[in-house]
Amino acid sequence: MKKFVMAAFGGTVAGLVMTTQVAAPLLAQETDTSSSNVYEQLDLFGDIFERIRSDYVEEVDPKDLIEAAVNGMLTSLDPHSSYLPPQDYDDMRVQTRGTFGGLGIEVTQEDGFVKVVSPMDGTPADDAGVEAGDFITHVDGESLLGLGLDDAVEKMRGPVGSEIIITLVREGEPEPFDVSIIRDTIKLTAVKGRVEGETVVLRITTFNDQTFPNLQEQLKAKVEEAGGIDKVNGFVIDLRNNPGGLLTQAIAVSDAFLDKGEIVSTRGRNPEDSERFNATDGDLADGKPIVVLINGGSASASEIVTGALQDHRRAIVVGEKSFGKGSVQTVMPIRGDAAMRLTTARYYTPSGRSIQALGISPDIVVAQPSRRPETEETQDESAARQTRSEADLRGVLSNDSMTDDEKKQAEEEMARAEEAAKLREEDYQLAYALDILKGLNAIAPEVAHQAAQVDETEEAN
Repeated sequence: MKKFVMAAFGGTVAGLVMTTQVAAPLLAQETDTSSSNVYEQLDLFGDIFERIRSDYVEEVDPKDLIEAAVNGMLTSLDPHSSYLPPQDYDDMRVQTRGTFGGLGIEVTQEDGFVKVVSPMDGTPADDAGVEAGDFITHVDGESLLGLGLDDAVEKMRGPVGSEIIITLVREGEPEPFDVSIIRDTIKLTAVKGRVEGETVVLRITTFNDQTFPNLQEQLKAKVEEAGGIDKVNGFVIDLRNNPGGLLTQAIAVSDAFLDKGEIVSTRGRNPEDSERFNATDGDLADGKPIVVLINGGSASASEIVTGALQDHRRAIVVGEKSFGKGSVQTVMPIRGDAAMRLTTARYYTPSGRSIQALGISPDIVVAQPSRRPETEETQDESAARQTRSEADLRGVLSNDSMTDDEKKQAEEEMARAEEAAKLREEDYQLAYALDILKGLNAIAPEVAHQAAQVDETEEAN
């Protein structure tokens, strides 16, 4: 049977218990006692099961009781372990291929409440303004308090094209508020690339089967669009609001920018359960500087990539602290076409740190300013900030010392500056990342010259 190795949810772990002959009698005795207690508890379960079947006010399906008991057992362990009925298991397998129906949000459970890990780019939830960190308290007016995560998610499912009203509680908002969303078929493009000036921006939205192939394709295409790798000053890997996905894809993406060294390790209950994944030779970015963008919606597989590039000093991490999901889940098929998602290990970054419940702290903390709606007042403020220059004065002297080529270059530089200012209004964190790469490239020749001088001095000595 196939096990899904997932990075948000990942790491297949096989347990092997070994004992010596000397310890066997004692262990056998302890095992007998332990087994006796277990069987007593199973008898208790059986008694309760039969009492419900015979005495509950309404007739219940025994299959539903068993599934509820199994799910309760798993969900009592941690927020990420659960039972996956056949339909849910099938939906999960479809999601890893990149197309599914729904709202387009990744959720978890925190203190009994449903919390949004992140909305996915271009989905109904994203378009409706759902944000990472929001708490969903009601669905169509019905409270979710006290429901398990799977039951809460089930209430949010529905036919494509149907409307759902969710009630959100958001930090900074004085009252809960309703958001109307039309369910749709979610088609995720794992990687979207674009060129900003001399920088290639790679937006990774999820880690599914297509992520690494998409990354290779987009990186190659955008480098060619920029005029070749020599014309590129660096890369921005945008992992904001990326909730994670397949472990294999997180490793492949990390490896794409690392030549050697550990990418991530997983450690389970037993030492023999540990696994270590190392980078192979080759860097798709050709050694160019990298900035990684993260925020509170960057979870799991996103944190694996960020942690690997940060620990190897391969990238500068910019933005806000990540979500902090450092556990590994294995999805194991079971009888009846169902599956169980079980937390089997924790993962660790190359430096040996676990980010579980801590998250990854950026090298440079940059908050995304809240966007205020454009009003006459804000338009007046914007106009007031625009200062007049010499060129605006009546009767100004012309600059006749500039050649046509120099004038053209000045106009191009002005156009680039205006584009940068526009981007700063739209996406301050990305604009900050681009500024970092410009700064690194501005000082790179001088740094290289100083390094050469040091080498010459050492050779002379």
